[in-house]
Amino acid sequence: MNQNTTLQPDVVINGAGMVGTALAVLLAQAGLQVVILEARQESPEQLLEQLPDALQSGFDPRVSALTLASQAVLEQAGAWPLMQSWRVTPYIGMQVWDGLSAGKISFSAAELHEPCLGHIVENRVTLAALYQCALQQPGIRFCCGVQMTGLSAPDAQGGRVLTLSNQQQLYAPLLIGADGAESRTRQLAGIAATAWDYGHHAIVTTVRTEKPHGAQCWQRFTEDGPLAFLPLASGADAHLVSIVWSTSPAHAQALMAETDEAFCAALTRAADGCLGQVLSTDPRHAINLRQRHAHQYVVPGVALAGDAAHTIHPLAGQGVNLGFLDVAALADVLIEAHQQQLLLGSLDMLRRYQRLRRSDNLRMSATMELFRRLFGERPAPLRLLRSSGMNLVDRLSPVKNHLAMMAMGTRGDLPRLARRNLSVR
Repeated sequence: MNQNTTLQPDVVINGAGMVGTALAVLLAQAGLQVVILEARQESPEQLLEQLPDALQSGFDPRVSALTLASQAVLEQAGAWPLMQSWRVTPYIGMQVWDGLSAGKISFSAAELHEPCLGHIVENRVTLAALYQCALQQPGIRFCCGVQMTGLSAPDAQGGRVLTLSNQQQLYAPLLIGADGAESRTRQLAGIAATAWDYGHHAIVTTVRTEKPHGAQCWQRFTEDGPLAFLPLASGADAHLVSIVWSTSPAHAQALMAETDEAFCAALTRAADGCLGQVLSTDPRHAINLRQRHAHQYVVPGVALAGDAAHTIHPLAGQGVNLGFLDVAALADVLIEAHQQQLLLGSLDMLRRYQRLRRSDNLRMSATMELFRRLFGERPAPLRLLRSSGMNLVDRLSPVKNHLAMMAMGTRGDLPRLARRNLSVR
C-alpha cells in the first residue's frame, strides 16, 4: 500500500455534506489546504449539472429551517447569494399550538423588527451552493468514491495516517469527521457516543394545501408527536409546504401504507385543517429518529462536527443549524492556529473548539428532549398546566421574543463567523 505524496493537506475532512463543505470553504479562504473525502461516487460538478433539472422537477423532501446565524455562516462562505438566486423561502411568522389543549404561541418577525425569522431551504440547494464555492477555491480537492478504512494512532504532532478504500494512505495533520450520524471517523478514532431511539419516525414529503401558507411555519403537537408545515414557495406556488410528521413507528408504518388520498385526509385532520384541505402529496419518506451525542468532540489529531458529534429531534429544526455553529467555531479556532503557526492536531488547541460547542449542544439536546416529553401524551392536569404555560409565554412578549431571538441565532454567545455584523444583511 502506497502513501499518497501528491496530496499534502493541512486538513482532511471526511464527508462532503453541508457541514464538511462549509468548513472546507472557510478554511480554504484563510489559506489552508483541504482534502475532502466523500463516499458517494458523484462529483460536485456532476451534482451541480443535475441541479437545474432537479429544481424544475419539484422540491427536495429534505429541507432545513436555516437560522439567521446559519445564514451568516453561509454568507461568509459566499454560498448565500447563490442560494437566493436558486430557491430559498423566508418565513415571517410561526404558529405553534397544542393539539391536546388550548395552548398556543405565535412568533412574528415584525415584533422583532426583523425581515424574517429564518428561511426554509432544500438541502440540495444549500449543498450545491457550497460545492460551487468550494470548486472556486484552489486550496480544496475533492476525493469522491473514497472511504476511510483505517486510522493510525497520532504521531508526536497529532497527525494521523488514513487508510483509504482505494488502497492508498494519506497523512492528515488534522482529520475532521463531518460524515454524519453513523460517523466512520468517530468509530475509527475510538470516540464513544451515547445514542437512543426517540420512539419516533419522521415522515417527510411535499404537499399542496387548499389555503396559501402566508410565509408562516405551522407546528401542532399531536398526541403522537409534533407535526410541522414549512412554507416552500411564494406567489402562485404559495400552497406548497414541506411536512415533517414525527409519530410512533406503528403509526408511521400505517401512514406510509395509505393511499395518497387517505394520507392527505389523515394529514388534514392531524393539522386541524390549519391550511384547509391537503390536496396532494409527493412520495413520502420515513426516517427513524435517534439522538446521539459523542462523549468528546476531539482527540489528538481528530475533531468531530455536525451530526458526527450530535443529532437531535427535528421538532425545533435546529439540527443543521447546530452543525453550522460547529463550523463557525471550529473555523475560528483553526484559522487562528494556522495564522500563529500552531499544530492543528494539538489536543490543547482542539479542546478550545470543544469548550465552545459541546456544552451548548448538550443544552439544546436536553431542551429538545424536555419538549418532546412535555408534549407527549400526559394526564389532564399536566395538559392544563402545559396549556396555561404556553398561553402565558405568548402574552409575555419580552420572554417570547427572547426565546425567538435565541432560536434565530441573533442572541447568545455566537462564534465570530456566525455573527451577522460580519455578513451582508
